Amino acid sequence: MAVSCIGALVTPLAMASDPTTGTAVATFAGGCFWCMEPPFDKLDGVISTTSGYTGGSSENPTYKEVSRGGTGHAEAVQIVYDPKRVGYEQLLDVFWHNIDPTTAGGQFCDWGDQYRSEIFYHDETQKRMAERSKTALEETHPFKEPVVTEIAAASNFWPAEDYHQDYYQKNPVRYKFYRYGCGRDKRLEELWGKPE
Repeated sequence: MAVSCIGALVTPLAMASDPTTGTAVATFAGGCFWCMEPPFDKLDGVISTTSGYTGGSSENPTYKEVSRGGTGHAEAVQIVYDPKRVGYEQLLDVFWHNIDPTTAGGQFCDWGDQYRSEIFYHDETQKRMAERSKTALEETHPFKEPVVTEIAAASNFWPAEDYHQDYYQKNPVRYKFYRYGCGRDKRLEELWGKPE
């Protein structure tokens, strides 16, 4: 469901919702962006997911630059959705259940700031909801370690190269091999239990 617009800058706090189209935008970083598209693509009401880079200062970053580290960007997924069919709270729930919120400096087998987990809010309502969801997670204590996922204002979002978009659909065997080898599903099950 990715929208290809490589090199096209998506501005940050351009409102979370667009009254002309009735859509809204959410942005999450959860380690490898290949693995963050599928859980959101499954949701009724999600119109598109785009893998890209955000949270850094360099313009029009490439995968090579970001994966090397030092740009400040995180691999992230930007979601366009219909808020009448799926709420931001549901997106937050899907986000939390697809990351390890107790790990700083990377996710699963991918290490470095570029693979951090972070919620990038697009307006004050998203900020409040994100903070509330993090607080609720901390209070329920489903795991021993503290929740270290950050919450920050959205900044410029740079779509990743075409070959990264919908990678799990274009390269299903390689994707499954990577995901298994990275131990993502094993760790998610340890944290959250078996998926329904």
